[in-house]
Amino acid sequence: MKKLAILLLLLFFASLLVQPLIAQEETGVTSESNLLLQVSSLPELKLGFTQRYKFPFLQGEGPLTKDNNINLGLTAEISPISLNGIVEAVWTPIAFFEFSAGGRIGSGWNIELFGGDVYGIGVNRNADGSGEINGSAFDGLLWKAQAGGALQFDLAAIIPGDWNHIVFRSYHEMNYKGYTKAKGNEAWIFENDDGENCNGFNYYGNFLLGYQMPIFLDMVAFLAEMDLYLYDTPNRGTWGDDLIRWTFSNVLSFTITEKFGFVIITQFRTRRNFTNNWENLYYRDRIVDTSNPQHLEFYRVAGAFIFKF
Repeated sequence: MKKLAILLLLLFFASLLVQPLIAQEETGVTSESNLLLQVSSLPELKLGFTQRYKFPFLQGEGPLTKDNNINLGLTAEISPISLNGIVEAVWTPIAFFEFSAGGRIGSGWNIELFGGDVYGIGVNRNADGSGEINGSAFDGLLWKAQAGGALQFDLAAIIPGDWNHIVFRSYHEMNYKGYTKAKGNEAWIFENDDGENCNGFNYYGNFLLGYQMPIFLDMVAFLAEMDLYLYDTPNRGTWGDDLIRWTFSNVLSFTITEKFGFVIITQFRTRRNFTNNWENLYYRDRIVDTSNPQHLEFYRVAGAFIFKF
């Protein structure tokens, strides 16, 4: 399995080297390459390379259909604990709607940092009442397939003007995530998350309200994200596995040059309240406080630096 995981990832990354030839052979196709560096106040670091293509598709003459296209993105990501390949296609059939589909495949490894373990991959098992991560480098593939749609609005489309870009976007997605080493309802961890994932369907959605400006600070926005596990595990309501998890973000986007910009994001998220001594227990042995199931806490400050070429 380790050899298969490495081989599949290498084949995906190698495909990025030959894909730019497409844009040279297809009339009307445009391409763009981006390098994205992500950092945060947590022990997180990720570098991603994206090759993106825009194909004109079912374009009309009216203002709502003249820019119809299919946008294809191929991304390779690497972090200190993971390696991923991502494919996403976004079809814009009309100016205010997008339909997207795609997937990702990756794997990881575990490291020790500042005297503690940072987990890129592994099964989260119950070991004498507490959680224990069982995983080794490239011992399985972590994969995801998703499909979703977005509604979007820009006030400047109705009232033209450089300072009239009040934007709203709502995206909703169904996805299936899996880890080839996990069996049945076994939980697993990826990229040092909470380790409460299971193979199965999930829902993800977000709402963005922002203001775009023709200056150095080109956008200020508020983003609310929600995700919900849709698969069933025994007694999942006991530990709050059936609750929607929210993340709230303040987004500041800056443009330095046409080729370089960065984004600063400050995030808060909801966390569950438990009635027992939950910190020392395996997560499925915890008991959520039904009278006050969640609270809001600071999550992280993250930065993304974008280089276009």
